Amino acid sequence: MRKAEVLKIIKQGEGINVEFKTNFSTEVIITLNAFANTKGGSVYIGINDSGEITGTQTNKETLQNWLNEIKQKTEPSIIPDSEVIVIRGSTIVKITIKEFPIKPVSVQGRYYKRIRNSNHQLSLSQISDLYLHTFNTSWDYSIDEQHTFEDISIEKIGKTINYLREREHSVKENAIEFLSKSELIRTGSPTKACYLLFMKANSVLTTIELGRFQTETIIKDSNRLQTDLLSEVEEVLSFIKKHISKEIIITGEVQNVEKWEYPLEALRELVLNMIIHRDYSKPSDSIVKIFDDRIEFFNPGLLPENITIRKLLTNDYKSVPRNKLIANICKDLGWIEKYGTGIRRILEYFKQEDLPTPKFKEISGGFQATVYGRGSQKSNLKSNLKSNLNEESKLNKTEELILNAVSEDKYITRKEIAEKGNMSEGNIKKYIASLTRKKIIKYEGSSKKGNWVILR
Repeated sequence: MRKAEVLKIIKQGEGINVEFKTNFSTEVIITLNAFANTKGGSVYIGINDSGEITGTQTNKETLQNWLNEIKQKTEPSIIPDSEVIVIRGSTIVKITIKEFPIKPVSVQGRYYKRIRNSNHQLSLSQISDLYLHTFNTSWDYSIDEQHTFEDISIEKIGKTINYLREREHSVKENAIEFLSKSELIRTGSPTKACYLLFMKANSVLTTIELGRFQTETIIKDSNRLQTDLLSEVEEVLSFIKKHISKEIIITGEVQNVEKWEYPLEALRELVLNMIIHRDYSKPSDSIVKIFDDRIEFFNPGLLPENITIRKLLTNDYKSVPRNKLIANICKDLGWIEKYGTGIRRILEYFKQEDLPTPKFKEISGGFQATVYGRGSQKSNLKSNLKSNLNEESKLNKTEELILNAVSEDKYITRKEIAEKGNMSEGNIKKYIASLTRKKIIKYEGSSKKGNWVILR
C-alpha cells in the first residue's frame, strides 16, 4: 500500500470501515469482528484516535501470532490479511478483513456490528436477524416447532384460495399443495407464517390492543384481537371506523359523498404495515389508540439498522420485509402493491386531503405512527403552533439544526452536524453544550459507542 494512501486515510479519520489502534489487543479483534459482520474494513495499528502516527513494535513472528490469536478467538474463525507499512520511520500494521459470507461471526461469545466509526454489541434479536439475512430469509420462514397441522384451519386456507381465484390467480392446488407451493410448509411441517396466517384458535402471539381514549388515561371503549393475521386487518379497521366521524356531503347528484375524518386508504395502509412488518418474536403487543385529535399505531420491532426516519420519509431506502412469507401472501391478495411504497402512499393520502403530515418515531423497542384527522385539524394545529412557538423561542437556528440532526440520526457526530450546517465543529460544540444545559438533549455512553438522546 502506498504511503500517500495511508496518509490520506489518516486525514479522513475513522469511519465505517477504518479503525486506528496504538497496539494490538482484544479491541482490535472486536473491531475486525464488527467489520466481518458489516461490510469489511481495516484496522491500522500504530495510529492513535487523533490520527497521530505512534508506530508499533514488530518482529518476524509478531504478525503470525496476531493472526493466530484472531483465528482462535473468533467463531467461525476469521483469517484477515496483514500488511506492514513504514512511514517517517514508524511501523504501521494494516489488518484487513472482508465481509464474512455467513454471519454472524462472534468473538469470545459476543457479536458486534460496525455503525459509523464504532463497534456495537448485537442484541439477541439483531443476531437472529443478521443470521436470517445471510440466508436471504426471514423469521416467519422457519418451522413452527410449537404448532402442528391440527392448529391450522383448512377452512381459512380455502377462503384465501377462493379469494385468489376471484382475482384471476390460477390456483388449482388443494390446501396442502397451495401451502407447499407458497413455502408456508417445509419438510412436511407448518412454518411460523403458516400458523399466524391460518391459525384455527386464538393466540396471544397476534395480540392487538385497541382503545378509544377520552383522555390519556380514561378509556371509553376497548377490544383485544388474538386471531389470524388476515382476519385482524378488517377487524382493526372496523374498530377504527366505529370511533371516527363520517361527513355526508350533499352534491346534488343521485349519490351523496362520504368524507371520513381520516383518509381510509391511509388507515388501511397503516394497519397492513403494522400487521405485516410486526416483529412477532417480541413479547409486546401491537396497540392502536384513538384519541379525539389523533390515532396512534404502535408496533413491536425497530426499523432495520440501515433505515432512519429521514430515509423512510424521503423514500431513500431499499425495503426488506421482516416477514417475507406473510408479505408475499398479502401481495398476492392485492392488499399491498410492492415493498417499500406504503409510507410514501400514506403521506400522499394525507397531503391530498390537506391534513397534517403523519409523524413517525421509534419508541420502547418499537415503531409508532401518529396521524391527525379532519375534525381535530384546527385545534391540533393551534396546539402545535403554540407548542412550537414556545419551544422555538428558546432555540436559535443552530440549536434547531442540531436538534433536527440528532432526531434523524442518534449516532451522528459533531463533525457531521457541522458539515450539515456548514459551520465549524467548535461552534457546534458550543451550541450542543447549550442544549445540554437546557436539558433538551444529552449524550449517553462513550465517545465511540454512545448515542444522542432527546429529552424533550
